[in-house]
Amino acid sequence: MNEMSAGQTVGELMTPEPIVIHEDEPLARAAMLLDEHRISGLPVVDAAGILVGVVTQSDLLRARATEHLWKSWPGLSVRHLMSRPVLTVRRSSSVEEAVRLMEQQRVHRLVVVDDAGRVPVGIFSTTDVIHQIAGAPERE
Repeated sequence: MNEMSAGQTVGELMTPEPIVIHEDEPLARAAMLLDEHRISGLPVVDAAGILVGVVTQSDLLRARATEHLWKSWPGLSVRHLMSRPVLTVRRSSSVEEAVRLMEQQRVHRLVVVDDAGRVPVGIFSTTDVIHQIAGAPERE
């Protein structure tokens, strides 16, 4: 990272108030939310608002490409395709730490959770990192 990111926290760069989906919602609803909001992933929550997974464009693509999943599409809910466990960070985590985790795990987003580590409060994505890099002064 660069000098600008030193000391920066995930909370300073994240997208707050993430769009979430309930685990019992139909997959079609997940597809609609991803498309409507032009995002690539959704935190999945249970009835109490607790983070239980994440569903991404790649998950939906896999369902479309897999014959038995595609035939079952109308009866499937988000819980059937979501990924878990979810990689998370806290608002107070350093940007450097979050970027390292994303690179090591080969993911494009981390769900930012509250201090108890249970409720999604933001999304930290590669887009946030690119915005930060693009706005940084040029290095000599």
